[in-house]
Formats: sequence, C-alpha cells, structure tokens
Amino acid sequence: QVQPVESGGGLVQAGQSLRLSCAVSGVALRNYAMGWFRQAPGKEREFVGGISSDGASTYYLASVKGRFTISRDNAKDMVFLQMNSLKRGDTAVYYCNVIVTWWASTLRFYAWGQGTQGTVSA
Repeated sequence: QVQPVESGGGLVQAGQSLRLSCAVSGVALRNYAMGWFRQAPGKEREFVGGISSDGASTYYLASVKGRFTISRDNAKDMVFLQMNSLKRGDTAVYYCNVIVTWWASTLRFYAWGQGTQGTVSA
C-alpha cells in the first residue's frame, strides 16, 4: 500500500527556514516524479512544486520560486523541501506525493499522508 510520510515541520519566525522530508512506503520512490503540496487554513490544497525521478528537473509555484528548493536522495528513497525566507503566507500543512510528471500536480496514486505542519509567525 502506497503511503507518503512527511516530517520536519515546525514553528519558525518569518525569514527563517524549514526543511521537510518525505518518504513513501509501498513504492521505490526513486522511480517516480515527486511533488510537494500545501493546504493553508480555509484554502484548497495547492501544488508547490515537483521534481523529476532523476532530480534533474524541478518546477515551482511562482510564489515560492527562489525561496523553496526541492531535492531528492534516491539512494535513500527520500525527497526534501528546503524552505528559506519563510513568510506568514507559507503557513500550511505540507504534503508530498507521487506525481505523474514533475511539472504538474496529477497524482500517480491517490493516497495522501497526514502531512506536516509548517507555521510561520511574524
């Protein structure tokens, strides 16, 4: 059974950084494009960005481009989201998932994890 597991969230002040980690049980993550998503209170879940299976290509939501970096360690079957210069508007529950292509949000398997909360204070 495919099950994403996210970790690394926390409470930080604006301007600080967080690094999120993602593992997925049930699949060899190294074979798939991966995406990060987030859902802020009262808002729809949105696609933050994606990375190709080999890590060579990435896509970012315009509002995070230049501040967030997606990377992966295929030897460890892990994907990461480095978030720098955080803003209060980045406060959300962050999710990772297996996606069909690195530049789009279409899921390959419809299975969401519990996510990890990232909270940015003033």
